[in-house]
Amino acid sequence: MQPPKLPLDSQLCFSLYGASMAVSRTYKPMLDQLGLTYTQYLVISTLWEEDRLPISSIADRLSLESSTITPLVKRLEAAGTVTRERNPKDERQVIVSLTAKGRDLEKRTACLTQSLLERSGLTPDQLIKLNGQVQKLRDALLES
Repeated sequence: MQPPKLPLDSQLCFSLYGASMAVSRTYKPMLDQLGLTYTQYLVISTLWEEDRLPISSIADRLSLESSTITPLVKRLEAAGTVTRERNPKDERQVIVSLTAKGRDLEKRTACLTQSLLERSGLTPDQLIKLNGQVQKLRDALLES
């Protein structure tokens, strides 16, 4: 016996997709002012956690392909927020590093979290709990 079909709004995948899109739309005006796309913001955020990373490590952290990251990094380099250099120990590897301008963006993006909190109506603790639940779901699905 097949389970009943759920309406779209009752499907978790659609709710997560819609929430992701809503977060992106919330961030977009602020990121536009900084000259960043959402995906570029994710690359820069990865480098704020750990600077001087190979493109492959950034791709792994974001669950993207290196071929997706490379053009993003080139645009970030053209904007003066990162530099690229060949790894002297392995010429096949490109190391990406933040510039002073790239490091400065971290302070200027604090408004993203504040805006998300204000618009969501959630408390910081509720948002942290929700994030933890979503991460737990993601990790369980990746393990299967």
